[in-house]
Amino acid sequence: MSEKLIKEMLSKKKWAVVGATPNTEKIAYKIVKKLRDCNYEVYCVNPNYDKIEDNICYKDIDSLPEIPDCIDFVVPPAATKDIVETLDPDKIKYLWFQPGSFDAETVCIAEEKGFQVVENGACVLVEMRKFHY
Repeated sequence: MSEKLIKEMLSKKKWAVVGATPNTEKIAYKIVKKLRDCNYEVYCVNPNYDKIEDNICYKDIDSLPEIPDCIDFVVPPAATKDIVETLDPDKIKYLWFQPGSFDAETVCIAEEKGFQVVENGACVLVEMRKFHY
């Protein structure tokens, strides 16, 4: 994972956050809020909610009204793996695995399929601060 890839991903303005939640104490909520505050278009993905604040929450990636540039995962590793196995790298190029959302097997699957992956403990919130977003 390189700083160049992180900058490249952060330059993309259409994101989906898998594991989005209305719980303001959770990191997924804070990621959605920060991205929106920085003028990103953000789609919330979580089958447990219909809305998060005034925003539609989609059941899965296939339900989104358009294809995001990047998907940020804030779910357990098994859920991340299940989703990654269904994704097409010809449609979505970038995957960001938040700390705790992946295992080595999931990273291997994603990279073998051809995705650009940020993992290894990099948090969107920390990286956005580092690059002044």
